[in-house]
Order: sequence, then C-alpha cells, then structure tokens
Amino acid sequence: MMAAKSNLDLRIDRALAQPMYLQICQRFKTAIERGHLRAGDRVPAVRALATELNLARGTVDMAYRVLADEGYFQVRGAAGTVVSPSLPQPALAKPQATVPRHSSAVATDYDGRAPRPLQLGLPALDAFPRKVWNRLVAHRLRYSEPMRLAYPHPAGYDQLRERIATYLGVSRGVACLPEQVFVTSGLRTSLELTLSSLSSPGDAFWYEDPGYLLARPFLQSAAIRLVPVPVDEDGLMVEQGRRLAPHARFAMVTPSHQSPLGMTLSLERRMALLEWAANANSWIIEDDYDSEFRYQGRPLPALKSLDRNDRVIYCGTFSKVMFPGLRLAYVVAPASAVARFEAVSSNLNAGGPYLLQAAVADFMSEGHFSRHLKKMRQLYAERRDITQRVFQEVLGERIRINLRPGGLQMLAKLDERENDVLLGARARAAGLAPYPLSRWYVDAKPQQGLLLGFANVQDEAEAERLALTLKRAFA
Repeated sequence: MMAAKSNLDLRIDRALAQPMYLQICQRFKTAIERGHLRAGDRVPAVRALATELNLARGTVDMAYRVLADEGYFQVRGAAGTVVSPSLPQPALAKPQATVPRHSSAVATDYDGRAPRPLQLGLPALDAFPRKVWNRLVAHRLRYSEPMRLAYPHPAGYDQLRERIATYLGVSRGVACLPEQVFVTSGLRTSLELTLSSLSSPGDAFWYEDPGYLLARPFLQSAAIRLVPVPVDEDGLMVEQGRRLAPHARFAMVTPSHQSPLGMTLSLERRMALLEWAANANSWIIEDDYDSEFRYQGRPLPALKSLDRNDRVIYCGTFSKVMFPGLRLAYVVAPASAVARFEAVSSNLNAGGPYLLQAAVADFMSEGHFSRHLKKMRQLYAERRDITQRVFQEVLGERIRINLRPGGLQMLAKLDERENDVLLGARARAAGLAPYPLSRWYVDAKPQQGLLLGFANVQDEAEAERLALTLKRAFA
C-alpha cells in the first residue's frame, strides 16, 4: 500500500512553544479525523518525513511512537507504519466544517469522477473508438520531431486548424481560412478570447433566456452588461432584443439546438439577427455545440454560412463529437478581426498541448472522424427513442417528453405545480444526474422540467432501471 500523502499538511511552525513532535502528532490526528487518512493507509517512513520537514529523525520517531501508543498507528516492521485498522470509530467521525458547494451550476457534475447516469454534456463514452485513438496518439508520441517539445503555437496546431477549416466548409457551410481558426480549451476560453479581442467595458450582451448555464457565470463576471432576451418556439426573439438593447455589442445564440429547450432558430429569425448585427455594427457569437447530431434530415447549415457581412463568430467543440476529456474546442474569428484575435491569443495562453491536437488532426485526416459521426448519429437516434419511450411509459403522466430533431439531451417537462429543483435533488441523492430546467432561466418565467442526457443509456433494460430509480425518487 502506498504512503498516503493526499491533502496532508504536516508543516511545522517553529515559532510555537509546543514541541515539534507534538505538532506532528496533532497534524496526523487532524488528518485522520477529517478523513484524509483512513484505517489501513500507510504513512510516510520516519526517514522520509524527517527529510521532508527538515527535522531530526529522533523527533519524527518520537511522534510515531506516541501515536502508536495512543492507538492511532500500527507499526509493521519492514512493511512500514499504517493508520491502525482497529482505530475507534469516534476518532474517524468527528464533525467538521464543510465548504458549501454552489447549487446552481452544472459544473458540480464535472469533477473528474465517473459520470453519473443521465448526466448532461456527455457523448457515448462506451462507443468511442479507443483503439484507433490510442494508436494515433502513440504514433505521434513515438515519432514526433524534437521541435514539438518546444512551446506550441498559441492559436493551435497548424494541421488541426487546416482540418477544422476544411470540415466546417464541407459539413457546416462555413467558408473560412485556417488562419481564422483558433484552437481553445472550451467555450469559456473561446468567449474569453472573443471578448478580450472585441469588447469594451460596459458593452451590452444579448443572452438567450433560458440560455447555456455554464456560460452565464463567466459572462456575469466579465466587464459587460448581460441582457437576457426571451426565446419562443422559433428561438431567440430578435425584436425583443432590439427593444431591450438595440445597440448591444454582442448576441450569443445556439441556433441549431437551443440550449436548453432544443428548438431551432427559424430562418426568419436568423435573417433578422444578421440584419440587426450588420446595421448595429454588432457581433453574433454562434455556439454550434452539438449540431452534428440531428435525427431528422441532414444537419442544418450554420448561421455563419448565411453571414455576408462578417459579423458571426463561430464556436465549435470536440467535447460532444469525440470526448470531453480532450478539452479541445475552436473559434472562427471574423476575417476583419484575425489580427486582434492573434494578438490576444498570444497574451492569453501559451497554446494547447501538441500531442492531442496532432492526434485529432490525424483522426480527421484518416477519415475516422466522419465515420465516427455517422455511427454516432445512428446510435444516438436509437438510444434517444428508447429513453423517451421507456421513461414515458414508466413515469406516465408525471412527465411529458416531446423529442426535438437533434441534440444529446431531452427535456422531461413537469407540471407547473412541481418543484424541479427538489425533484432533481432527490434524483441526485438516488445516484442520477438530471438537471432542473428552472435553473437555466434569468428573468423569464421559469418552466418546470428535468434535462436528461441519453447518450450513455445503452439499452432498454438500463433505460427501465434508470426510469424506475427516477420514479422512486419522485415518490
């Protein structure tokens, strides 16, 4: 068993009158009480800890002997010293202050642990071609030239920028040059790059209400004025935006699959939005986050493909089409603003890791990317239909699921008398990860509903098990 060091703070305050060996004893007792050290965990060797703390071995040895005498440690000779497996329960369960977690952000799901069922923002992790991916990464790792050990380009790996530009031209109708493509680590970084390049303090910013929840905290902390603009079945209500802030500097939209309600921005609204941006000399940020997954007809052209006045800033991501652990996204800068984006990009970061960018470029150039998308569209269509049918059957009139043409999540609407925050909390306590719809609203009257990620619901049996768990949570 490895020596446990996570979360341990064994630093010694030499200014205290308390002997140093007693300070060490108290640090270990505190770590045990707070759960940072558990029964059976191995502790650092006397010599190693003495070296780390710059103390005499005798001081540390005395502390270990005291802890062993009090029953906290068990000495096992050559096998080392461990936290006593027979430690009395009260020593392991003292109450401690807890840091409250923010209750209104989906980010609580993104903690590096195994995803929970129905979690939003996840593609089918079981269906990603890991063998192909591992081969491409290993090849780049084995044969990369020495220059790749230096600092990467702040705007992104050149071959990846070329592949993205080609892909967008073919699949999304976005005509752009590789020089306009800037590789980022996610939408937040794309927004930071965009606002740092084009905004001034106090600029008004149209934001869909309800709108993408994870973007809101960053936008609220930026030096802009957030203007929530309501949406209806045709998407962003452009005329309402004109009334609320006619000279806003930015408008952010999710036109292909509105986040979170799922409708498509109508052609009439698209043209009105583009006309407003051209006349007001404003910018439109298009978040095209999961437009590749449309289950009725072909994927819709991007709003950027209709842009004739260079006013649309296009944002895409590999998190939904490959896997979120890549932390790779991209933004297409307007041709007139490339120089500003380049300057800001150089100041914001030192560039993303070469290895993963190069592997993604190979994944695209060898045809794996397009094949994976085709396979996933079919798989998600099947999983979506199974999840909707089974959940509707099991939960009956308690929910209403009306499928949208695309996306990786579905909305289970609830009666207005329900409390989606309370139901969501009960479902989370049962091990699921739906998210309450009402949390996505800013000023508009919130609807009651639960957002469900379906991409990882593998079959009907799993769908039924999850639906029954949710039903019990409702009860």
